[in-house]
Amino acid sequence: MRQGQVYRSSNVATGVLPLVTASLSLEQYNLKEKEMRQLIRTVLALVSMVFVFDCARGDVKVGDQMPDFDLAGSDGKYHSAREMEGKTAYVIAWFPRAFTGGCTKECKSMKEFGDELRKFEVAYFTASVDSVKKNKDFSKSLELDYPILSDPDKELSMKLGCLNDRGFTNRWTYYVGKDGKILHIDRSVKTTSHGEDVAKKLGEMGIQRRR
Repeated sequence: MRQGQVYRSSNVATGVLPLVTASLSLEQYNLKEKEMRQLIRTVLALVSMVFVFDCARGDVKVGDQMPDFDLAGSDGKYHSAREMEGKTAYVIAWFPRAFTGGCTKECKSMKEFGDELRKFEVAYFTASVDSVKKNKDFSKSLELDYPILSDPDKELSMKLGCLNDRGFTNRWTYYVGKDGKILHIDRSVKTTSHGEDVAKKLGEMGIQRRR
């Protein structure tokens, strides 16, 4: 009896082991299949995001109309393309991030050459994708006498094409005519002399001087 029982138990074990092995293999297969499906979904989502980003990204050129915008300034006011079109030329100098070395030098330079800039019939701003509060604090720390525009949603910077892959803006400056068309794009900004360079460029382009 004992031998028979052992024999029958061995038969049972022999029959069960393949079933257990098969069950484990199936479970592992299902797990891998789920992981693969999740990976495919993730990849498709990333591709979709890149596609949307690329479609939204603009690439304006000299002669193009400035995209519409209405951005909050560090002066507590909103500034829009509509309010300036037909009234004044303007300059927007984009910088990557507030409270960083190069951006501090650039903004200070625009302040230091404010007297020269104000000789022209032009409104001028610096701008970044930082929050309104951060740019307001940044402006206050430098005691700036002109507004910093905030584009935290990155809508305008994407339309202009100056938003880079890191999520910051390139250090580019846009000169816009009274008619709302882009006159010049400076993609080689020198932070320490930018205020002087902007004033010089305004003179070269023949922007009307104040009387």
